[in-house]
Amino acid sequence: MTDESDSTDAGAEGAAGDGPTPTPGIHHVTCVAGDPQRNLDFWVETLGLRLVKRSINQDDPGTYHFFYGDAEGTPGTSMTFFPWTDLPEGEVGAGQVSRTAFRVPEGSLGYWEERFDERGVDYDAREERFGETVLPFRDPDGLPVELVAVEIPDDDPTTAWTAFVPESAAIRGFHSVTLWLDDAERTEGLLETMGLTESESGADAATGNDRTRFAAGGAVGKYVDVVETDRQGSSGRGTVHHVAFQTPTDADQSGTRDAVASLGLRPTEQIDRHWFRSVYFREFAGVLFELATADPGYASDEPLDALGERLVLPGRFEDRRDEIEAGLDDVTVPRPETEFAANRAD
Repeated sequence: MTDESDSTDAGAEGAAGDGPTPTPGIHHVTCVAGDPQRNLDFWVETLGLRLVKRSINQDDPGTYHFFYGDAEGTPGTSMTFFPWTDLPEGEVGAGQVSRTAFRVPEGSLGYWEERFDERGVDYDAREERFGETVLPFRDPDGLPVELVAVEIPDDDPTTAWTAFVPESAAIRGFHSVTLWLDDAERTEGLLETMGLTESESGADAATGNDRTRFAAGGAVGKYVDVVETDRQGSSGRGTVHHVAFQTPTDADQSGTRDAVASLGLRPTEQIDRHWFRSVYFREFAGVLFELATADPGYASDEPLDALGERLVLPGRFEDRRDEIEAGLDDVTVPRPETEFAANRAD
């Protein structure tokens, strides 16, 4: 992904001429990791997400790019990582996504606490936030993550991956991201321009300041929480590189890009990322935002039942396969040896 400085029915009505089609919510979140094998082991085996794509950083092809998601790689479910082994540990601060939260079924947090105890995962006591119960924890690189217990409706667009975790506890896509900003006013206006609506506010446990929630119209990854802080941070292992928002079609993306540019921000031209088309820009407080289309999707170049099984190289890199593979660390994708692999309906 670049580091440029400079759906549901959330859409159809919003395009009626008053501005861009509202985003349904988060598309993916991309983070910085260290050791690639450790990252795979944790996100696949411990958290039970599916490796839906094993590829390379298209701006740094000597580095892996891992994509984890639900069983089908549904938009709104994929957490992705660049494992840069030579980077120092980062520090979360203003101008960053400070927390990434996932949805899990109501009643499953006890399962997760027991699992974290068994596997030595660093987690904190549950907290209540806007009427929901949140379980904060950290991945092996120190990345702050949360599980939020919610009711998963029968018609939910996500599909649980149950190779390592039963369906009754499986992660079902994003719940929210939290932005830490030194000055939130213009960013809040940007979120409203993108189609999110301020929904509620309350005290933030981590900073002692206010937390304001903005909601999109989709079913997955619909919330963005904004917290003002003057804490200083640094990029590196255990931090978020960027957050991508859904602009399902090229027309949706173009409209949002124009609206962003009209606010004085500097979005890139559209960039083909092989599984989606992207536009990038830094919002007013410095967080790197991406706009991502829904198609062609992670199953466009691999059978659905074989996602993540091989190293996929976007077309322009294929003639360099031998060179690229020789420069990457050998990794092994965890294989299920549990009852859940044989009985996905658990």
